[in-house]
Amino acid sequence: MLSRPRDFATLQENGTVRSHPLLVVRVLRTDLDTTRFGLATGRKIGGAVIRNRLRRRLREALRALAPSFQPGWDVLIIARPALVTATHEELSEAIARLLRRGGVLEGPSSA
Repeated sequence: MLSRPRDFATLQENGTVRSHPLLVVRVLRTDLDTTRFGLATGRKIGGAVIRNRLRRRLREALRALAPSFQPGWDVLIIARPALVTATHEELSEAIARLLRRGGVLEGPSSA
């Protein structure tokens, strides 16, 4: 996981943006052997309980996709307010689509 403010700032400045009504994803190619993720859930989404629940849901969706990750990417996933009411299937499809479009997932690109 991404945790240092410097990593988040680099993604904000140099990352490629892919958006969806539920999420925004910023991706940046790195020379590392692993793919690192950062999650951002702003206060517009709701209180701490709701934001923590969303982060758990996002981590679970990422865990299911983990075998398909390409190495060498930094990814920032920014939750939008509509994600609060989305089902697990909608969340998983949105993440998979955005990561595939960004080049982080293996498989055909669906632009």
